[in-house]
Amino acid sequence: MAGLLQALVGASEKAAHIARLCRREEPLFQLLVAEKTGADRNRRFLQDFKTLADVLIQEVIKHDLGKEFPELRGHIHGEESNEFKNGQGETVAVRVCATPGDTAALLLSVLEPEQAAAELLAAAVHRDVALEDVELAGVALSIPPQDLAIWIDPIDSTNEYIGGREDVAPVDGIAPAGLCSALVLIGAYDRQTGCPVLGVINEPFFRRDPLTRRWQGRYHWGVAYGDTRLCSLSPPPPRPVPCVVLSRAEGGAVRAALGPLCGDRLRFAAGAGYKMLCVILGLADSYVLSEGSTFAWDACAPHAILRALGGGVVALAGALRERRAGDTRSPPELVYNRPVEGVVGAERWANWGGLVAYAHPQHLEAVLAAL
Repeated sequence: MAGLLQALVGASEKAAHIARLCRREEPLFQLLVAEKTGADRNRRFLQDFKTLADVLIQEVIKHDLGKEFPELRGHIHGEESNEFKNGQGETVAVRVCATPGDTAALLLSVLEPEQAAAELLAAAVHRDVALEDVELAGVALSIPPQDLAIWIDPIDSTNEYIGGREDVAPVDGIAPAGLCSALVLIGAYDRQTGCPVLGVINEPFFRRDPLTRRWQGRYHWGVAYGDTRLCSLSPPPPRPVPCVVLSRAEGGAVRAALGPLCGDRLRFAAGAGYKMLCVILGLADSYVLSEGSTFAWDACAPHAILRALGGGVVALAGALRERRAGDTRSPPELVYNRPVEGVVGAERWANWGGLVAYAHPQHLEAVLAAL
């Protein structure tokens, strides 16, 4: 499993490089600008460049992990379909080919006539990633990869990624919106139990280098398997008065219920992955969402890291039902191997009951009591 953990981190670093490349290199950036303004959307092909970047990152992660760990093939899942229709109405399945030239030719069949963009992306796809992380290299674990499956969110908070705002001032360390909330999420879960056991969160746009003005990223990882709890971070200390982070779309009833609990420490942010990262980093104590608007790929990686730190993620609706029925046991955690019955498409993997992500059990209990 140590090798798998390193492979997940390496895949996240390659994904982050592609995400940064799309904002840095002019042929790619112009395609993002076209999507941002809306004026040129779908002019060159029938699906937007944002989705192509998502799909390409997803397929790179699938390819690289499947190549190193054949036991995972067929068990690496992502948010996006890899099929596109090009300008001639032909269906193109985006994938990693044997050579950079072949991958560029395939991408050009979608991006025609953007030859430079296709070649830049293909070079990034086939780039080798060298990790220089002594702590990560020293991790020694034992779990058969054939017991695991993977969820990928290639670019979480894609609207913020396209918008690209860099001038959003954080409030107590939490950015309400902006490029910093665009993350790469890769989580591994046990195929049988659905329990998240390993997670990697990559922040491609953590900060700019003051000299080169190029973006620099960072990553975080956690392992929660059996009695093993390992993490690149230390558990955040609990606050006596919890800080709760919400979506700006969160309903008034939830805001009103949590306000007295938090005093003036209700915070708002974009992106489910980013809000869970705020809990992981100790910037918030809980993330509450009352709607079923997150999915397995949003939550799996952050959930594994939260478990490694002593926290977790529960379904809000189910936890509230149990409390109202007088059940004071710890609510069951979300699992990632059970699609919702009677639902088709991506909605099969929605967290329909909403969720609470927490770093300390006492804050989970305080949130449930308030709601």
